[in-house]
Amino acid sequence: MHMNGATHIDDSHASAREDGPEAFWGARAAEYDEFIVRVVPRYAEMVARLLEYLPTAADRVLELGSGTGNVSAALAARWPNARFTFVDAAPEMLDITRARLRADAANVAARASFHAARFEELQLEPQSIDVAVASLSLHHVQEVGEVYARLAPALAPGGRLVMIDAVRGETAAEQAVHMARWQAYWRAPGNLSEEEIRDVAEHVARHDFYRSLSEHFALLRRAGFATADCIWRDGLLTLLTAAV
Repeated sequence: MHMNGATHIDDSHASAREDGPEAFWGARAAEYDEFIVRVVPRYAEMVARLLEYLPTAADRVLELGSGTGNVSAALAARWPNARFTFVDAAPEMLDITRARLRADAANVAARASFHAARFEELQLEPQSIDVAVASLSLHHVQEVGEVYARLAPALAPGGRLVMIDAVRGETAAEQAVHMARWQAYWRAPGNLSEEEIRDVAEHVARHDFYRSLSEHFALLRRAGFATADCIWRDGLLTLLTAAV
């Protein structure tokens, strides 16, 4: 995908879409807003922290994993004059984001581009983005370093990546505690049913790829980011920033 409007998507992964993470979340698009807070602890707090650490000004914004537009709407309110590109591998999610923005931020929606694609398929022009935002999406990418390598040259000088995601513990012992705490949250009253727990656990086992902070920092530096930082963390969940 080129940020000037021309689109190029690699279709070699088309068959994988039928059984990928986008299938799991796409099937839950209509219930996503209430489902995500039952799956992910402190979700609202994480999103608030992400917004707090975004730059005050941006003209060209890329969101990787728009979901149902929870973060997208907040970004549109923050930068009402920006030109946005919203990407999600689940077309069902992207349709909801588009409709939400048309209702709440029509001017933003009219200027925006919406692309149903995997992040590994994006073709980004050099220095075509001021800010890239990713909310609980990059852990679905098996080789996230490849995405970082696409993002770094696409960011303008001083451009930033701000992301919230799941990050593995540096040791197996830490990771075991992270996962135990997360699974305890699923079983807390009012959260997931036993059937939902089985579905989420299977999805995590098949489609989630967690890396440690040290691994993320190394991959970001290798891709061309000048700085990287961990702003907030609670066990598995983390807010990361990086700048070129």
